[in-house]
Amino acid sequence: MHSGNQTSVSHFILVGLHHPPQLGVPLFLAFLVIYALTVSGNGLIIFTVLVDTRLHRPMYWFLCHLSFLDMTVSSAIVPKMLAGFVLDSRVISFGGCVIQLFSFHFLGCTECFLYTLMAYDRFLAICKPLHYATIMTRNVCNYLALGTWLGGTLHSLFQTSFIFRLPFCGPNQVDYFFCDIPAMLRLACADITVNELVTFVDIGFLALTCFMLILTSYGYIVAAILRIQSADGRRNAFSTCAAHLTVVIVYYVPCTFIYLRPGSQEPLDGVVAVFYTVITPLLNPIVYTLRNKEMKAALWRLGGRKDVLPH
Repeated sequence: MHSGNQTSVSHFILVGLHHPPQLGVPLFLAFLVIYALTVSGNGLIIFTVLVDTRLHRPMYWFLCHLSFLDMTVSSAIVPKMLAGFVLDSRVISFGGCVIQLFSFHFLGCTECFLYTLMAYDRFLAICKPLHYATIMTRNVCNYLALGTWLGGTLHSLFQTSFIFRLPFCGPNQVDYFFCDIPAMLRLACADITVNELVTFVDIGFLALTCFMLILTSYGYIVAAILRIQSADGRRNAFSTCAAHLTVVIVYYVPCTFIYLRPGSQEPLDGVVAVFYTVITPLLNPIVYTLRNKEMKAALWRLGGRKDVLPH
């Protein structure tokens, strides 16, 4: 680390969500239920896609990646939050803080790229159906998915190294429920103007570019859907796309609120952060199962196979 001899902090204390002491146990139970539903719901999607050959298509392959990302990003944040509610275990080592920040931004950036890729997949499927099978081959899907993970890795390595090159000499109380860029910058014992600018430009550029590509894809998709003569065809296409757009909106709006306002310290930041770290990973499996007929049919078939198993 740069300026390592100036760094005296060996651990941090996560202040967590501000709440009355009597709400500790109810909040623990609420977040525990949400976390369990998140892991089980996303795990069910992955399992269903893997065992149902009718879903072995690019759209559901990317959905598996999304479900895995939702499980892991929630697992990087929620367990430590739960421990803070009932065990008062709020201490996190310096290395643990580095790992948590890296993991969160690695998974979050990968998810950002994946949303863009999923929009491109829908664009090809609806706007270029005759060429879709030849363009989105298995190898192409694998390379594109790998590209999202590689992009997330490089982005997070850059952001994490740029944050922790700063000296941290106290205080060590993180006024947040996990180690994230805005909260950590407030603890640095150095001028953070450049860091705030780089964070704003880097995350802003990535988010804006991905969001504009998604909007462009869906602009073409909507135009193509309106040309479909069959009412059922239009309805099915809109249903699939509406599910994706819903997830994109609930992902991008909170992230924009948090990261594109340098120096913000509003109490509402913690509430918004809970939404995209805890609630959004739970919403994805709900949205994709309730709004997707093929997924619902696959789940019914999965249940039917269980029913006919010998006792």
